[in-house]
Amino acid sequence: MSRIRDSAGDRTFNFLNYLFMTLFFLAVLYPILYVISSSFSSPSAVMAGRVKLWPVEPSLVGYKALFEYSPIWRGYANSILYTVTGTIVNVVLTILAAYPLSRKDCYGRNWIMLLITFTMLFSGGLIPTYLVIDALGMVNTIWAMIIPSAITVWNVILARTYFQSTISDELLEAAQIDGCNDFKFVGYVVLPLSKAIIAVISLFYAVSHWNAFFDALIYLRDRDKYPLQMFLRDILVLNAVDTSMIGVDSETAQAREGVREVLKYSIIIVASLPVMLMYPFVQKYFVKGVMIGSLKG
Repeated sequence: MSRIRDSAGDRTFNFLNYLFMTLFFLAVLYPILYVISSSFSSPSAVMAGRVKLWPVEPSLVGYKALFEYSPIWRGYANSILYTVTGTIVNVVLTILAAYPLSRKDCYGRNWIMLLITFTMLFSGGLIPTYLVIDALGMVNTIWAMIIPSAITVWNVILARTYFQSTISDELLEAAQIDGCNDFKFVGYVVLPLSKAIIAVISLFYAVSHWNAFFDALIYLRDRDKYPLQMFLRDILVLNAVDTSMIGVDSETAQAREGVREVLKYSIIIVASLPVMLMYPFVQKYFVKGVMIGSLKG
């Protein structure tokens, strides 16, 4: 079979497209390589600005300081707790909201969706929200990190549209004829058929919880309850590192500053690992879930 030849315009477009994507890829890749290389370089090389692409004077000083800096691991444990608990709450509530709204026999579902969508455009604001959280007694508790963001409207819309396009009325009728009630239908039919959208919204929620620091800044007062991102803020933005915890209290001021700089890059790598390790497991569902949930319905 003869292959259809591309026109001159198509070839030009493909060339420019590949060129743009290559440049974009390199622009994204370089900062990542720089951070990795800096985390494995010596403090003196990082302070002198000699790290460009590859590690200079390879060293594990940054990671040694990281493992000795206990606040980071306390924040790491808190972030894992908030992320796991919050994602479970998010996914359960999102499914409980999205599936009924996808059913045609749900009375007033259009009005309910209108009210839910309204909250995407208008909200009470920071101060009223804080007053509500404070009145409920959730300030300085784990629930202040979970309840205010328990449901994201966009994910409800995404899941609702996915259910509408995937779970047919005929499937529901067949299950009802066999004596299946709504709870069994959701548990044994809807959820197994919705792995794609569940994986997608789980990733969205998990990344959001893992990167959250503003809620902690507003609602948490006890440093022992701070998530990892709050300690990252102290180190990367405020440059607040207690060098007595990383074994350089007796060194010179220049040595302490060098360890601080390398520690920053090491922390960025370690803080990014959970998301990087999680993504490959949901990648096969990602495109399918997003595209079906956003294009149909």
